[in-house]
Amino acid sequence: MAVDLSFFRSETSQRLRAEGRAEGRAEDILLILTARGLDIPDTARERIATCTDLDTLRTWLTRAVTADAAEDLFAEARD
Repeated sequence: MAVDLSFFRSETSQRLRAEGRAEGRAEDILLILTARGLDIPDTARERIATCTDLDTLRTWLTRAVTADAAEDLFAEARD
C-alpha cells in the first residue's frame, strides 16, 4: 500500500513548518528574557510574537542571551 507524501513537499506544508519554527523561536526568546528576569513590555512582547522572519528572530534570540532590556533586541545592527 503506497502512501501519498506529496503534501509534505507542498508549499502549504513548507509554509506551515516555517510558521511553526517562527512561533517556536519567538517563544524561546520570550522564555530567555523571562528566565533572565527582564521586564518585557507589551509592545516588545507583541513585536516578538508576531515576527515571522526567521533571520530576524535568530538575531533577537542571540541578543536575548546578553540583553540588558527587552528593547535591546531591536537595536540596529552592531559592528
